[in-house]
Amino acid sequence: MRGLTRRIDSPAAQELSRLGAEMVVGDFEDVVSLTRAAQGMDTIFAMTTFVEGGPEAETRHGVNIVDAAEAAGVEHFIYSSVSDADRNTGIHHFESKFEVEKHIQERGIPSTIVAPVFLMENLLGPWHLPALQQGSFALPMPPGRNLQHVALEDAAAFEVLVVENRERFLGKRVNIASDELTGAEVAAVLSRITSREIRFDEVSIDPIREASEDTALMYEWFVRVGYSADISALRRDFPEVGWHTFEKWAGSQDWSILGKRSR
Repeated sequence: MRGLTRRIDSPAAQELSRLGAEMVVGDFEDVVSLTRAAQGMDTIFAMTTFVEGGPEAETRHGVNIVDAAEAAGVEHFIYSSVSDADRNTGIHHFESKFEVEKHIQERGIPSTIVAPVFLMENLLGPWHLPALQQGSFALPMPPGRNLQHVALEDAAAFEVLVVENRERFLGKRVNIASDELTGAEVAAVLSRITSREIRFDEVSIDPIREASEDTALMYEWFVRVGYSADISALRRDFPEVGWHTFEKWAGSQDWSILGKRSR
């Protein structure tokens, strides 16, 4: 197993090395370094992000990785995209991933697209945790609007399944989700699990738009359209993943980060 890193001395790279990965230095802006890293590999799993450089950089990076995989003769290229990116969402950081998907198809390399929905772990990040610590699960969505979620552990298990079963997944694009529930249901589950009063608050989209137009577009799309992963089929066809319900996931987290109980 080989891992790509920009900094061989970073804590993450050091930990992967300790776990047995051969760590090599490369940069998504440098196709030569990516091709060198891909040499001798039969499978590549790649994930891009818009966070540092924006959607245009994400597409450029993805295209570079695809070109490097093709040049190295990789037999299976697995790309982590986002659910429903192929449905003309108008969300910039969805479209940037779909541009990479289109490049994969244009180059004709043997591939699988794994496309997860909203991560359950987002609740533990800076977007939601401060509000949860104040007893609020806040979204710019109606309390009865469903949103599909996926546990990070499930996404990883599915991707491992794809790596280990090339022929089963070759040429496929799979939207993956673990559960689907409303904001009000999320708040109710968290209240039970944490023994705190967690309410659902529908908040205005305006402050979100001021901070990020693209994030606002995403939430508006959640309300208007939403993800379309077939959760029943995923549970039926891939039981080995061990799909989490939201309640099962929440029950396995350390909620002491919320502070003292309020009831």
